Amino acid sequence: MGKMACIRRAAAILLTCVMTIGMMSGCGKKDSTYKAKLPTGVEEADIYVEAIEGLPDDFIKGMDVSSVIAEEASGVKYYDKDGKEQDLFKILADSGVNYIRVRVWNDPYDSKGNGYGGGTNDVAKAVEIGKRAAQYGMKLLVDFHYSDFWADPKKQQAPKAWAHLTFADKQEAIYNFTLESLNTIKEGGADIGMVQIGNEINNGMSGETDETKIAALLSQASKAVREFSKDVQVAVHYTNVDDQKGILRRAQMLADNNVDYDIFGVSYYTYWHGSFDNMKATLTAVTEQFGKKTCIMETSYAYTLEDGDVYGNSVGESDLIPEYGATVQSQATCIRDVMAAANEVGALGIFYWEGAWVPVGNDYESNAAKWEEFGSGWASSYAGKYDPNDAGQYYGGCSWDNQAFFDFNGKVLPSLDVFKYVNYGTTCEQKIDYLLNCIVNVNVGDELVMPEKFDVVFNNRAENDGVKVTWDAAQVAAIDTNVMADYTIDGTLEDGTKVTAKVKVAKLNYVLNPSFEENKLSMWTVTYDGENNPTDFQTKSSDALTGDVSFHFYSTEDFCFTIEQQITGLTEGEYTFNVNIQGGDIKDGSLIYIYVIADGERYESDPVTLTGWVNWQTPEIKDIKVTGGEVTVGAYVKAVAKGWGTMDDFYLYKQ
Repeated sequence: MGKMACIRRAAAILLTCVMTIGMMSGCGKKDSTYKAKLPTGVEEADIYVEAIEGLPDDFIKGMDVSSVIAEEASGVKYYDKDGKEQDLFKILADSGVNYIRVRVWNDPYDSKGNGYGGGTNDVAKAVEIGKRAAQYGMKLLVDFHYSDFWADPKKQQAPKAWAHLTFADKQEAIYNFTLESLNTIKEGGADIGMVQIGNEINNGMSGETDETKIAALLSQASKAVREFSKDVQVAVHYTNVDDQKGILRRAQMLADNNVDYDIFGVSYYTYWHGSFDNMKATLTAVTEQFGKKTCIMETSYAYTLEDGDVYGNSVGESDLIPEYGATVQSQATCIRDVMAAANEVGALGIFYWEGAWVPVGNDYESNAAKWEEFGSGWASSYAGKYDPNDAGQYYGGCSWDNQAFFDFNGKVLPSLDVFKYVNYGTTCEQKIDYLLNCIVNVNVGDELVMPEKFDVVFNNRAENDGVKVTWDAAQVAAIDTNVMADYTIDGTLEDGTKVTAKVKVAKLNYVLNPSFEENKLSMWTVTYDGENNPTDFQTKSSDALTGDVSFHFYSTEDFCFTIEQQITGLTEGEYTFNVNIQGGDIKDGSLIYIYVIADGERYESDPVTLTGWVNWQTPEIKDIKVTGGEVTVGAYVKAVAKGWGTMDDFYLYKQ
């Protein structure tokens, strides 16, 4: 109880200080009945937004702005679309945001009172953020990490004060901290509508990894929320929604342990968490099997690939997916699509993660001083003792600034208005949103033919067959297709836009998505005996030959399967096919080989013997005669129980 009294005193002190700062920056006392002027029909806008049919009026359009207090203390100012300095919370409300999310750490300070960074989000900061959100009519989601610093699937450390408690005492501590913190935040003026008990707790929570103990902690936290208010919804939060089996297993664990909650929340970042269809299927399964509401607690998308604070970005070009470019329009389009997918399966809504975390400057030395003093970077050096393996080595700035809804100078981007436009949509002049990569693959010895049109994506996603392009004739003529090499060719679109193409002269691989790195895998067909599929496309770089993904197989029972792809459009000639395979525990009675079916003839490699982890074997079939332009390539595996392995980099080329 003494600790909570200290928290309350700290909250009162910070509240007074920040209110003073707030009044100086235009965020003083406001009308608590503030109503943003939102569209009532289709509007003309700077971005194109397709309306989402049947979107409920109470659909959550949320934003996590946990770092805002530290940002403002570091000198960051926010500006509306006219360039006028404005309170961040008014800008958000006027753009259709109706819910604010704030993370809460127990004690994010070292023994000398130095903040850990990442916003140094204690209860006192949640008080201020909740109050300011309520002044503009926005509800608050309180996100308890039950840690003194970041909690995620890789780390779930107990708060310092709980580290040596018995488990019974830890249960009492989590109950007391939850209830007293919520009362403090409410007393500060927040309109609390939802409480998240734990953050991305896939692999543990507050220092516990045993699921029974995790469930017990969740039950105590939920009990505190229910005592605080029967009207506030309780949410649990997991990530890796792409792992549907894992998500459903965790939902079953909650049910088996009678954890009392309302909302099953997930993180869904389109870069990392699979397709929309898989996400929708997973949330639908949670609702149908367990009767729970669902919500996307974190999502985002980049509007640029530039780095604003000289620290580096979490998301770069290799993370982008083909459906969206790193543009303001694509940022809006992606988040519109996330909302549409969520609404389609009855989810309550979405929360965009840290949409206002912008650079505190553009000079590393001065930035670093602010990150240390005010906690506006992801971590300060003071966090190193508590989090030695992460913050202790990599403390510094914000790697999220290219995913904010504000430019590097704090001016709001048109994409933020996606939240207010999704109900009715917008009209907008059609224009190019982004250019697709142009890669021209040329088989050694073949003639180079440059495309006449350059592939583009328009802001309204209108169907098109590309835009006429003129290539630099001298650069094209200088390419010798008899020599394997890479080239860059400059071009100009009809409107004067400069573009480039990559020309690769090589032994062309005719297998589509040969190493499984692309999200689309429909070109591959897997057939297996029995009811249980012994295979999956595994994201684990240590088991892949190249990239992060490989085709994985394992079963506790005897199994047999094939993986194959049909390839069309081949020119007449002779071809070679090979595959890379590694694995082990392939015992007597097993058989592994690769094969090709061409013009009615079946070619098979010699049987493959797997000799252990990352001892890659490369079976090969040469002199495959192709006249009909079509072949099927594949691999066959028959193995006894507990045999395992991965395949990667399928390769078919013309000799």
